[in-house]
Amino acid sequence: MTEVIRQTLADKAWARWTALILIASMMLFAYMFVDVMSPLQSLIETQRGWAPESFGYYAGAEYIFNVLGFLILAGIILDKMGVRFTGTLSASLMVGGALIKLYAVSNMFEGTGLELWLDSWWTSMPGSAKLAAFGFMIFGCGCEMAGITVSKAIAKWFNGKEMALAMGLEMAIARIGVFAIFSISPRLADWMGTPTVVIPIAFCSALLCIGLLCFIAFSFMDRAYDAETGASKNAEAETAEEEFKVSDVAKIFSSQLFWIVALLCVLYYSAIFPFQRYAANMLQCNLDLDATQAADIFRWFPIGAAILTPFLGYFLDRKGKGATMLIFGAILMIVCHLTFALVLPSVPSTAIAFSAIVVLGISFSLVPAALWPSVPKIMEARYLGSAYSLIFWVQNVGLCLFPILIGQVLQASNPGITDPLKYNYTVPMLVFASLGVLALGFGIWLKILDARNHYGLELPNINPTKEEEIMTSEGMTME
Repeated sequence: MTEVIRQTLADKAWARWTALILIASMMLFAYMFVDVMSPLQSLIETQRGWAPESFGYYAGAEYIFNVLGFLILAGIILDKMGVRFTGTLSASLMVGGALIKLYAVSNMFEGTGLELWLDSWWTSMPGSAKLAAFGFMIFGCGCEMAGITVSKAIAKWFNGKEMALAMGLEMAIARIGVFAIFSISPRLADWMGTPTVVIPIAFCSALLCIGLLCFIAFSFMDRAYDAETGASKNAEAETAEEEFKVSDVAKIFSSQLFWIVALLCVLYYSAIFPFQRYAANMLQCNLDLDATQAADIFRWFPIGAAILTPFLGYFLDRKGKGATMLIFGAILMIVCHLTFALVLPSVPSTAIAFSAIVVLGISFSLVPAALWPSVPKIMEARYLGSAYSLIFWVQNVGLCLFPILIGQVLQASNPGITDPLKYNYTVPMLVFASLGVLALGFGIWLKILDARNHYGLELPNINPTKEEEIMTSEGMTME
């Protein structure tokens, strides 16, 4: 008996890859905005009077609202309202936050009543830094909400297909955004002859508007996909046991495996993203470079991740070994940060700096490529969005606190130094290396638990196709 196989949009390669391009474009522009100020630390300190501590508070502000609970709410919104509503909301928040930050660093803000009021309290942090930090908070809400939305959207469109490859490509595209912004941000700042941070931020704000349009286009495709599969009708017919409940948050928090993955995530990412904020200035201080030269070296960090992540995703889909990749990624990260802390100050070599940055990029391809496709293996689909959001929430605690901590450590370890090109970065880099050691411990623990309990983290992701299942079933019947 022949079974008729009905194809949906997600079964068509052109459709699911088009959907991926649209949502990945939104994240590409988001990642560009995140790091638009990273190569310009010395410029903003000189022009606006931001101290390293102020820059640290600004960098950590991206995650403050998420840490205070918004990201948990975002996961519930995602599971209740779906990817279309949540993605559009997140893209809109990013645009709004970007415009606030743009206003804060512009000449239009200088001398206004708002600046005078903001300067009147917490005087060690300039008013422009406070307002820019507030805009970055709003943007951060949208950016992290977009991250969990994109993860769930890919899990939906690539279920049983090239999920790890798709997630790897999405991350690779985002990494290219980091390369691009480190390449063009210092040049845009010098474009008008007089250095300014306004032009790079305005450029990235415009790109975020394009990202919003991209996600709206994806929403039309997703609505058509749901119409084909009858998702909206099926959702109404689901039993109470199958629907997401707020009480499921407690169930997620009670999972030992969740906490291992979440803590591994927060430790690893806290040694990467906060480092990106300070990396260009660290290179300037150790190698006596200007902002453009330092950014041109560091911009190659995400390229290793961008190139390797899709291949690693392809390998994971077909061969597995996800837990092993997490361990190797942590080891490489430790070696790189120890190089920045101990080797580069003693041997100020551009070749050593470049090599360590490329290896760090390889590390950054191993961990995310293995981490995010593993979450659907350990969490039920009905609260997958909340599981992602809670992992992101724990991650955001570290991403909020560590830029602030590094800013304070940098200032404390450089007493009396006011020239942003003369800082000693040894102690901050040792802090980053210590996070890698802890991440390595959690990676080893995760692999031991997987070997004992068979979660499937070392197994491939691709399921047999419907045709293969039918052929196998018929073959077994014939035998």
